[in-house]
Amino acid sequence: MSDGTILINGTPHPFEPGQTILEVAEAAGIAIPTLCHLKGTTPTGACRLCVVEVKGARNLLAACSTPAESTMEVTTDSPSVARSRKMTLELLLSSGNHDCLGIGTAKDARGLFDARAKTDGRSDHLCPSWGDCKLQDYALEYGATGTEYPRSTPTYPPELDNPLIIRDFSRCILCGRCVQACNEVQVNEAISHGYRGAESKIVALGDLPLSQSACVFCGECIQACPTGALVGKKSKGKWRPWDVTTIRTTCPYCGVGCQQTLHVKEGRIVKVTGDKEGLPNKGRLCVKGRFGYDFIYSEERLTTPLIRGNGELREASWDEALDLVADKLKTIMDESGPDAVAGVSCARSINEDSYQMQKLFRAVFKTNNIDHCART
Repeated sequence: MSDGTILINGTPHPFEPGQTILEVAEAAGIAIPTLCHLKGTTPTGACRLCVVEVKGARNLLAACSTPAESTMEVTTDSPSVARSRKMTLELLLSSGNHDCLGIGTAKDARGLFDARAKTDGRSDHLCPSWGDCKLQDYALEYGATGTEYPRSTPTYPPELDNPLIIRDFSRCILCGRCVQACNEVQVNEAISHGYRGAESKIVALGDLPLSQSACVFCGECIQACPTGALVGKKSKGKWRPWDVTTIRTTCPYCGVGCQQTLHVKEGRIVKVTGDKEGLPNKGRLCVKGRFGYDFIYSEERLTTPLIRGNGELREASWDEALDLVADKLKTIMDESGPDAVAGVSCARSINEDSYQMQKLFRAVFKTNNIDHCART
C-alpha cells in the first residue's frame, strides 16, 4: 500500500515505506545519474552525482540515500543540480587516469575513440572500458571535460599478478560498488575500503594482492565497476561495445541455470557477463561462469568420437560410437544382469541431463546403480 505521494518535477508519484527518492524516480521512469549506487545494496551517497533539489532543504540531497517523504517536492534537473553534477564529474575525471575526453569534436564514445586512435596511430593503450564506462557516459552527457582541475598523480601501480582480474587503481573513483558487490551481493567479504585521504584505496584483506586474499574470483566486482578500474584480463583489448553482439544463454557449468550474456566478436566469445534481469542469478556468476569460456576454442578439445581398435584410436561417427556403447552394455547385462552396470552422472551438469541419466538406468537398464560425482 502506498505511504503517500511525492512530487517529482511537478508530477505526483506514489511511494512505499522505506523507498528512497531514487527508487521512486526509477519506478516512474525518471533518470537520475548514479555512480556509487548498486541496486539491492545499502545506499552510501558517496559519489554525490545523484543529487536533487528538495524544496525547503538547505543543500542538494543525494537521491540514492534520502528517504521519500509525503508532500516532498523534488526537482531532478534544475540548473543548480546540473552545475553540481558537472562539477562532481570534473573532480572525478581529474582524480586519476581518465583521459577519455577532450579529443576532437565527437560527442559519443565511439567517435572519441576513433579520433583518439587516429591521432595516436594506435588504440591498444586506451582504457579497456572505453565505451563501457558510466563515468565517461555522464561526462559526455553533462559536458564535463576533465580539464577544470589539475590531474592528480596515481598513488598505486596496477595489480596484474593474477590470471583473471586487472586492478588499475589510477582509474578507481572510490565509489565502493565493488565492495558492495563483494560483501553484500556475493557475500565473499574479500575487499573493503582502506587507508584515508589521498592514500585511500580498495584493499583486499591486509592490503594483499587478490591472489593471496580471500577473493574467489567470481568477477562480480568487474561487473559492478563503473570505470576501467577493474577489468577482466582475458577480455582486455579484445572488444568494444560497438563491435560485439550479445547473446543471452544459460551457463553450462552446473544445474543452477544462471543466465549469462555472451559478448561475441567475429564468431568468438570475448567476454561473459551475468544477465541482471535473468533468474535465478540476477547478474551473479561464479568464476567458471564468468571466466571459463575459452575452453571451447582449445585445440585439444575432442569434436569427433574416437573408438579404440588394435590398440589405437580412430575417428568414428556418432551413430557408430553410440551403437558400440549400446551393444557393449546389452552384452554385459545379458551375461551378468542389469546390476553389473552402473552410471556416474556429473553433478555439475544441468538438471535435465542428470534426470535423463537416472531415467536411463532405472527405467531402461532396470538398475538403481546410479550416482553422481559430488559424493566421490
